[in-house]
This record gives sequence, structure tokens and C-alpha cells, in this order.
Amino acid sequence: MASVSEWVVREYFELLGFLVNQPCKHSVPGRQKTADEEVDLVVFNPRAGESARRVDRLVWTTADLRHVKRAVVGIRGWHTERFYASTFEQSPDILRFIEADSIRFAAKVLGSSSLCRVLCLPKLPASAGLREQALGLLKRRGIDGVLTFGTILSELILQADVNRNYEKSDLLQVVRLLKNYDFIKDTQLEFFTKKRKRRRGQTFN
Repeated sequence: MASVSEWVVREYFELLGFLVNQPCKHSVPGRQKTADEEVDLVVFNPRAGESARRVDRLVWTTADLRHVKRAVVGIRGWHTERFYASTFEQSPDILRFIEADSIRFAAKVLGSSSLCRVLCLPKLPASAGLREQALGLLKRRGIDGVLTFGTILSELILQADVNRNYEKSDLLQVVRLLKNYDFIKDTQLEFFTKKRKRRRGQTFN
């Protein structure tokens, strides 16, 4: 599942025009990962200026990424779970990608220490109070932005064009086929997105 989740996130950033590097392409069984192995992706946005401002809120939308020049990205694809403050406390390895050695490695790859720390995860708590606890912990630990898989997948679905043959992207080709055969309908997705937008500003929990 980890490789599929990384594949989805990589396609998402590439679709938005980011240059993406995946430093670790091998599995690491039986030992703790080294600093470079903790980093899932490093991304660079050639469209953003060096003076691009930081995004104020912690849960990001796709539109927020236009302000991001460089980022180190951690991906946690536990898709049947919500991520509570207790989840991060009980599983400290979730945030090892932003420890000092990993950040130094990412800065070396990107050529600058000015970078954002982005965590991609399935869902945050449904309860407002528990959600704020989780986000508060992430902010204290140094996370700059959280992207949920709902936000990521909705953008991939919206951008996939049924009239294009995505022979170089198996993921977009599958999305295109699902849309072409009406398993995914743009009108339904737009209604769902607008409904969530009124409640949570285009993010999916």
C-alpha cells in the first residue's frame, strides 16, 4: 500500500507542475531507516518565486501549493484510519522525515534550506476538538502543511480528461477510464466538492 500511496502523491505533484524526486526506491526491512530513507519525496515548484509566502493554515488545499517553492514530503497511507494526536505520539516514526538529519538531506537535494514540511495522510479526526488537538501537535512538531488523500484524489479526478490517452501514466489512465464509463461523474464530484467547500474550504477529512 505504501508504494501505491506514494505513486498517487507523486502523480498529484507532477500534475500541478512540481518537479519531483523520490530519494528512496527500496524497502527497508529489519532496521531503522537512515535520514535519506525517511524522506518520501522532495518537490520543487519552478512557478513559485523565491519570495513566495508561507500558507497560513495547516490543512492545505491544492490552491495553497502555488505558494510553495520547495518541500519535503512524508506520505502515510493508512487508509482505514484517522490520525489523532495519540496516533503521532504512539508512532513517532510518522514524523521522522522532518528530523534534523532528514531535513539536511532534503535541503542538499533541493539546494536550499528554505523548504516546507508537508505531511500527506488519509483522514483527520471528525470531531472538531480532536482535530484541533492533532493539528496543534503537528504544528508544534514542525509540520507546515497537511494534505489529505481526499484533496489529492479529487484533484486527480478533476484534472483527468476522458479525451486524452494517458499512455505514460497508468494512474491517470485508470481514472480516465472510470470517468469515461461513468463510474466517476464530474457533476457528482463537483457537487461533493462544493458541499465540502462550504464546510471546510475545499479540503477533505
